[in-house]
Amino acid sequence: MRVAITLEQCWHRVPGGTATAALGCVEALGRLQEPPEMVGISAWHRNLPEEPFEPGIEVAGLRLPRVGLYWSWHEMRRPSVERVAGPVSAIHATGMAVPPRSAPLAVTVNDLAFLRHPDHFTPRGLRFFARSLELTRNDADIVVCPSQHTADDCLRVGIDADRVRLVPYWSDDRLVLPDEADEVRQRFGLADQFVLWVGTAEPRKNLAGLLEAWQLLGRKGQQLVLVGPDGWKSNLGGALAPSDQSIRLLWFVAEADKRALMQAAAAVCYPSLTEGFGLPVLEAMVQGTPVVTSVAGATAEVAGSTGVLVDPTNPQEIADALTGLLNAPDDAARLGKQGRERALAEFTWQRTAEGLMEIYRELAGL
Repeated sequence: MRVAITLEQCWHRVPGGTATAALGCVEALGRLQEPPEMVGISAWHRNLPEEPFEPGIEVAGLRLPRVGLYWSWHEMRRPSVERVAGPVSAIHATGMAVPPRSAPLAVTVNDLAFLRHPDHFTPRGLRFFARSLELTRNDADIVVCPSQHTADDCLRVGIDADRVRLVPYWSDDRLVLPDEADEVRQRFGLADQFVLWVGTAEPRKNLAGLLEAWQLLGRKGQQLVLVGPDGWKSNLGGALAPSDQSIRLLWFVAEADKRALMQAAAAVCYPSLTEGFGLPVLEAMVQGTPVVTSVAGATAEVAGSTGVLVDPTNPQEIADALTGLLNAPDDAARLGKQGRERALAEFTWQRTAEGLMEIYRELAGL
């Protein structure tokens, strides 16, 4: 079985969670005893994307730049992926750029945040996502969702339930050693005890609410550490007072450093307004670090009873949750241990890979 998998998001200025998730799916499939033959599909590029977003499979580039390719796919419904990939049994669009259905088509819908919070997106982004949703509803044989939250949103916008499949993501289960985590903490010059946020700075991540919660805490000798690239409709660097040493902005860090920081953190706080999955929550759980996250949306699904769930629109509630973890290290350690156990039991590469293989077999009529 040969499957074409879109991976253009790996070349985006901010690849973000959709690229990480897509590459995780490719890696999971590659671990199977009998993996499918996979070919990545992208626009035309002279170079591979930077680490950690370099695909681990062959990538065939269509001879159009990204903007032209996305427009042509969405408005002209060409070119087909087979033009560069050759014959395929199935196509898997792992993001919201939907190629023409020249073979049985699966589309991953990570989230429908643009419908819940349209003010968080640019007019161009809203048009793109609206067209993507229209094509998914009309052309996709199967719609893949990483969470029940996203699946429910798909049903609400008219996608038939018999086309929706739930395939959660996974995260590498390697536990960073304490000495390695402490070395990274010291290298970045961080306090012994810190709260970590990881993600792309954009409105739905609710960094304003997190920053307000941190100010309410008024902690001395502890830090809030922010890791990740600047996204859109964000002025994260300008929003921080240079004199406030209790907040550290590290921007983008290497993948290994990110995992070490998660292991070193007293807690990871991820109070997004909405998420389709929330990989940072799962990554923190793998490291045995307690998580504060939103009671609404997919992150609550991921954390389950092992997370401290809060109303993301209530900074005082976020502050109180963090206070509870920082003041009760034994309780925090218990939640962290339970979180790791849940991550290793529920969010495995096998579950992701087998779920996708079942979809590909269905598309191919096998």
